[in-house]
Amino acid sequence: MIQIQTYLDVADNSGARKLMCIRILGTGNQKYAATGNIIIAVVKEAIPNMFLKRSEVVRAVAACTRKGVKRRNGMFLGFDDNEAVIVNQEGNPKGTRIFGPVARELREYNFARIVSLAPEVL
Repeated sequence: MIQIQTYLDVADNSGARKLMCIRILGTGNQKYAATGNIIIAVVKEAIPNMFLKRSEVVRAVAACTRKGVKRRNGMFLGFDDNEAVIVNQEGNPKGTRIFGPVARELREYNFARIVSLAPEVL
């Protein structure tokens, strides 16, 4: 579960390293974001000389959460840390590579491009 002011690692090569969630998009006044939800975040750490700078406001998809996901077959999948992938308005990733595994549930939320770039899908 990701809530407002949660710090997330960035799982792509867009130039940002750390994000802080400032808003969760969805129906009404949601308090928590899970895997596959879109959030509005601010860049807290960035790599120098990249196109994303510190203090920029971006959209991101929660790719992995520590809370995890319960699947229909009873399996529970949790990750070591909270990670996000920075996306544009259409939902396509800004980076060209994804680092680390992502959850299979992203395919159900129409983020097939993120799933195809990821080296491993759990």
